[in-house]
Amino acid sequence: MLMYADAFGIRPVVEEMARELAGHGYYVLVPNFFYRHGPTPLIELPGHIGEEVRPAAIARLMPLIRAHTAERVLRDADAYLSFLATQPEVAAGPVAVTGYCIGGLLAMRTAAAHPDQVAAVAAFHGPVGADGPGSFSKITARVHLGHAETDITPEALGELNQALDAAGVDYTSEIYPGTVHGFTMSDTDAFNPAALQHHWDRLLPLLDRTLA
Repeated sequence: MLMYADAFGIRPVVEEMARELAGHGYYVLVPNFFYRHGPTPLIELPGHIGEEVRPAAIARLMPLIRAHTAERVLRDADAYLSFLATQPEVAAGPVAVTGYCIGGLLAMRTAAAHPDQVAAVAAFHGPVGADGPGSFSKITARVHLGHAETDITPEALGELNQALDAAGVDYTSEIYPGTVHGFTMSDTDAFNPAALQHHWDRLLPLLDRTLA
């Protein structure tokens, strides 16, 4: 499995989620996709990322997000998938990719660029439609998209799902009730325990169906 973190990067909550997946028998790679700017953590973060510090942290990270172009994403995805394929602990076969926040967009780009390798992709509270409806046409993976209630309107969700239908994607795409952006991350004010469980209830069966 390839797991893209959110913009705050690799930290204890992300490591905990990766260990959860590993506990189900998956080899999980969580890259520091901002490695060009230094080792993780790139910025100092408190144990809890509350709203009093979040705006300043995002302001520091935004230049890095803008610099992480589609070209860089795809070049790095090639390297990540090649690394996974050469690990002795990894069985031959397909890969799943999951992502959170900006990582959701990276996950979708990876799936589109590697339809022969990526069998499942899941993105949570991510800007998955940022590349436009045409970006879905190369995806052959099964897809689950879990949206925050504050990130997308029902009308925009309908348009997104129509684009996925037009591209022939096998998907589920839903708004998680009562959620705000970042709802899976337990070290933020956005955290919603019920929504995190709902995320596992969607993600783990998807992996069972596609990687077993």
